[in-house]
Amino acid sequence: MEILAQAFGIVGMIFNIIVFQQRKQKNVLIFQFLAALTFALNYLLLGAMVGGLLNIVGALRALVFFFEEKTHAREIPWLVAFIVMFSASYPLTFLVFDTPVSTKSLIIEVLPVIAMIVATISLRLGKARAVRAFGLISSPLWLIYNCFSGSIGAVASEILNLISIIVGIVRLDIKKENREKQE
Repeated sequence: MEILAQAFGIVGMIFNIIVFQQRKQKNVLIFQFLAALTFALNYLLLGAMVGGLLNIVGALRALVFFFEEKTHAREIPWLVAFIVMFSASYPLTFLVFDTPVSTKSLIIEVLPVIAMIVATISLRLGKARAVRAFGLISSPLWLIYNCFSGSIGAVASEILNLISIIVGIVRLDIKKENREKQE
């Protein structure tokens, strides 16, 4: 089971890295959906319940934003609904899934909740550039959580995500600004 869990983490890592190199928001969302599904399986198989729950909601979020014309995903009720769902994952982790309550677990388990809320705000803004910028906040929070959850793929993913985010910012945002200034 451990090998299968780690395999899902590695596949999720591949999808997650691809996210930050996309120019178009629709492509960002496709790869976020795939990454969320594989990471949900990764975390659930490892017993990292808040990570699993958050990624299930994250997959739903990617679908809602992908079909934004039909769902009106950028409207405030969706933002509130996702913040509520992400926030609800936190107490469920302790109350339903018997995660031991300690100062350490209370802190560690809230980090990915904050990360998912930040990522949802970036999606609501509707720009791949915002996803990259907000990724500089959410990715380190996930990295800390992943170190404690034991997901090798997720730890590697966040390290590579941070590199990918920086490369994407330089390649797609900073160079674009420099080209526009020169014109």
